[in-house]
Amino acid sequence: MITHHPHSNTLVEFSSGTLPVAHSVCVSTHLDHCSECRSKLAKLDDLGGAMLENGTAESVSSSVFDAVMLRLDEVSPEPAANDATAASLSSMVKKIRSGATADLNWRRVTKSLRIASLGDVPGASEVSVYHISEGGKIPQHNHSGTEMTLVLSGGFSDETGIYHAGDFLVREAGDIHAPTALPGGDCICLAVLESPLKFTRWHYRWLNPLLQLRAG
Repeated sequence: MITHHPHSNTLVEFSSGTLPVAHSVCVSTHLDHCSECRSKLAKLDDLGGAMLENGTAESVSSSVFDAVMLRLDEVSPEPAANDATAASLSSMVKKIRSGATADLNWRRVTKSLRIASLGDVPGASEVSVYHISEGGKIPQHNHSGTEMTLVLSGGFSDETGIYHAGDFLVREAGDIHAPTALPGGDCICLAVLESPLKFTRWHYRWLNPLLQLRAG
C-alpha cells in the first residue's frame, strides 16, 4: 500500500508542466500506481482550467491556490527535445519496474549497493537506479542538494519511516540517513539528485568518488 506521496506543490508543478524532465517522470510513475494522487491531480487540472477560462475556481487552500497562480504565470512550451527525453526515460523506468534490469550499466559501490546511471537528463545532476540487496544497508550519507526518490520494487526503512513499492519521498540538503532494504526481496529505487550524496562515516568516505556518476 502506498503511504508516501508527492507534496501538493509538486503536483501543481507537474500539472502545469514546469517540473524538470526527470522529476516529472518520477511523479508520473508514482501516479501510474496511486489513485489518491491521480484524484488530486485531476482536481488541480480542473482548477487550472477554471482559472484560465473565467478566473474562478473551487475552494482550495491558499497555499495551493497561490502555487497554481504562480505556475500558470510561469508556463512556457516544453522543447520537443525534452518531450523526447521524458518519453525515453519513462519507457526505461517502466521496463526497470517490470524487472528488466540486467542490461543496465551497474556500478558496484558496496557489498549491498550498486547503482546504474540512466544518463544525462536536463535539470538533474544525477538520474540513477539504486539496487540494495535484501537486508542490505546503504552506509550513512548526507545530501548536499534535493533528492527525489521513488521506490520501484521491494522497500526500505530509515530513520524517518518505512517505504514500499510506489512510495515517493524527497530528501532535502543536509538530511542524513542510512536506508536498509526490507526483508522479502531486494529494493530498487529511482533517484533524481541535484548533487551526489556523500558517505559520512570515515571508513566509507573513500568510496565517495564512486558516487560521482555520469553517463558513459
